[in-house]
Amino acid sequence: MAVYTLPELPYDYAALEPVINPHIVELHHDKHHAAYVKGANDTLEQLAEARDKESWGSINGLEKNLAFHLSGHILHSIYWHNMTGDGGGEPLAADGVGELADAITESFGSFAAFKAQLTKASATTQGSGWGVLAYEPLSGRLIVEQVYDHQGNVGQGSTPILVFDAWEHAFYLQYKNQKVDFIDAMWAVVNWQDVSRRYAAAKERGDSLLLAP
Repeated sequence: MAVYTLPELPYDYAALEPVINPHIVELHHDKHHAAYVKGANDTLEQLAEARDKESWGSINGLEKNLAFHLSGHILHSIYWHNMTGDGGGEPLAADGVGELADAITESFGSFAAFKAQLTKASATTQGSGWGVLAYEPLSGRLIVEQVYDHQGNVGQGSTPILVFDAWEHAFYLQYKNQKVDFIDAMWAVVNWQDVSRRYAAAKERGDSLLLAP
């Protein structure tokens, strides 16, 4: 039985135009995201077989595959909801996301400074990867992370609340090799309501993740 399933998009393929064209959204969700879901489920089956047979020769590769595919599934699941055709701009108290706006200012100095850091982190991620705004529970602050492929270079307790996909499959058909242009355009579709909900949830449960102060 499959453990993970491909979530439905919260909008139709054309909802993010002109920032992301419908063909990219369809391929990205139906093919690439689906492949990570299948990969995670297949790897769990292979791990179950290894346990049954007590055959551990491929354990390192299997654990790496599980981290890769599962993290790909999780990050993409956040990514779709982080965007909306009615998004963009700056999070403001008038829009009901004042707590998030205050946290961004406290953690980065200003929204402009945060935007510059996440843009640069996303655009310069080596190879394939992500730029991520995450809640770090040990300090209670927001941090920007670079995720190589789907898992590396992150604080272990941090919770992603806003993710920018910088893999070529996210933009190449429309933006060619201009990753920076794609990242700049992404700010026009950020769903701050979704990011704010994720921030509130991460903050509420953050203390339970760590035993040390």
